[in-house]
Amino acid sequence: MELNPYWTMMGIVLILTPLTCWLFTLNQKERRTPFGRMASVIHEKRYYLHVMGYFIIIKWKSMTDELNEPMKTATGHWTDFVYAIEGNATLWIQEVFQNPVLTEFLNFHYLFIYLFLIYITTIYFAYVGERDMTDKVTLNYLLIYAIAVPYYLFFNVEVTSSWIPGMDALLYHDAWYTEFYATHDPLDNAVPSLHIAIPFGIILLNWLHVRERGMKMKEWEHYRYHLFIVANTLLFSFTILYLGIHWIVDIPLGMAVGAIGALFIHHVQPRMRNDHGPMFEGVNKSKVMRHVLVEGVIGMLLLVCIFGAISYQETEAEERVSFRLGEGDVTYDIIQRFDYGESVSIEITNLGEDANLHVTYMQLQSSLPAMGEGEVDWEKLVEDSGRELLVNPGSSTVITLEESFIWHLVFIHNPSDSGEEVMEVRVMNEYNDDSMLPAFLLSLPSLWITGFVIHRLVRLKLSEQSLISSLPSYKWNDSEE
Repeated sequence: MELNPYWTMMGIVLILTPLTCWLFTLNQKERRTPFGRMASVIHEKRYYLHVMGYFIIIKWKSMTDELNEPMKTATGHWTDFVYAIEGNATLWIQEVFQNPVLTEFLNFHYLFIYLFLIYITTIYFAYVGERDMTDKVTLNYLLIYAIAVPYYLFFNVEVTSSWIPGMDALLYHDAWYTEFYATHDPLDNAVPSLHIAIPFGIILLNWLHVRERGMKMKEWEHYRYHLFIVANTLLFSFTILYLGIHWIVDIPLGMAVGAIGALFIHHVQPRMRNDHGPMFEGVNKSKVMRHVLVEGVIGMLLLVCIFGAISYQETEAEERVSFRLGEGDVTYDIIQRFDYGESVSIEITNLGEDANLHVTYMQLQSSLPAMGEGEVDWEKLVEDSGRELLVNPGSSTVITLEESFIWHLVFIHNPSDSGEEVMEVRVMNEYNDDSMLPAFLLSLPSLWITGFVIHRLVRLKLSEQSLISSLPSYKWNDSEE
C-alpha cells in the first residue's frame, strides 16, 4: 500500500490508541475494560454496528464527492458573497503568523487530530463503559457528513487561497499532502467546516449528556478528555484560517451543523437503545402523520431554497468568476477521474483586461514535484507538462481530456510581471453527467434531520419541557401528544 498522509496518520492513531485510553483513565482505573472482556462487550453492546457505520459514511462521502464536480456548472459557487462580507481578513491572519515551522505543525494537526478525534473518541468511550456516549459520538461522525451534503453540493464556496489574491495554499500546495487532498477533498467545499462541525458536535453531546443528568461538566469523569477536545477545536479554528482553506463564517456555520447533529442524536439515541421502553412505544398513526406533515413542510422550504440557489446560479453562469489571482499566483482546478469512453471539456476564460492568463494541465501525480511548502513552481510545471497555453484578455480556450480513470489538475497562473494586480478567471467543466437527481436524494436525510430538530425543540418548548430532555413525548406531563 502506497504511503500517503491518511494511512500514515491512521497508523499513528492506531499506535497511540492504547496509550491515549490509558492516559485519560489514570483517574478512573476501575472503569477500564479488561482486555479479556473486550470481545464480549463489543457483542453485548452491539459495537460491531458502529464499525459498519464508519464504512457506510466513507461510502456516503465518496458518493458525495463524485457528484460535486459534474454539477458545479449548474450550482456555481457563493464565494463572492462571502468575500464581500469578510474581505482579506484571513489573509491578514496568514501573513501575521506565517512561518515554516508553524505551517508544518498545523498541516499535521489538521489531518492527524481530526482523524484522532473521530476514531479514538469512539474507542475511548467504549473502553470506559460509556455505552451511550459511544453511540452518540459514532452517530455524530456519521450524521454530520450527511447533514453537510446539501451545503457542499448546492452552496459551494471556494477555499480562501483560490479567491483572495496573495493568499498561499499552505496545505494543498505541498507535494506530500496534495495528492491525498486532491482526490479526497474537492477544494471548493469551504462552508461549513467539518473540522469545526464534528468536534463541536462531540462537545455539545458531552454537555447535553452531562447536563441532562443534573451534573456540572467539572464533575464528569471524562472532563479531562472533554477539555482536550475543546482545546483542539479552538486550535482548528485558527488552523483552517491560517492554512488558506476556510473563511471565518465557516466557523459559526460549522458549529450550527454540529449543533443540529448533536441535538438530533441526543434526542433519538435513547429511543434507538430502547431506554424508555420499546423503540416505537407511544407511536400511533396521528403522530406519524403530524411528523410527516410538519417536518415535510420544513424540508420542502429548505428544498425551495436549494432550487432558488440553482436557478440564481444558472442565470449568473456567464458572469461567474471561478478564481481570482494576484500577481505571481498559481492555483489549480481538479478534474476528477471519469469512466472509460467519457471525456471532460474545460472552458477557461480570462476575464482580465490587461494581461495574458497562463495555463497548463497534467496528470495529478506528475505535478507533485513542482509543489512544496505552500508554493507552486510554475516553470517546472511547464517543463514537466510540455505545454503552456496563453489566454488573451476577454478570450477563452477549451481543453478536452479523454484519459479515463486518472485525476488531472488544470493550473492557471498570473505572472508576477503581468501588470494585472487581480486577474479574474472563469473555469467551466462539462462532464456530460447529470448528477442532479442523485444529489437531491443524498440531501434528503439532511433536510429531514433539520426538520426533526426544529419540530422537536418547538414541541418541547410548547409543552414546557426542558429543551435538553431526551424523554419521548408520550412520557411528557401534559404532553401535546
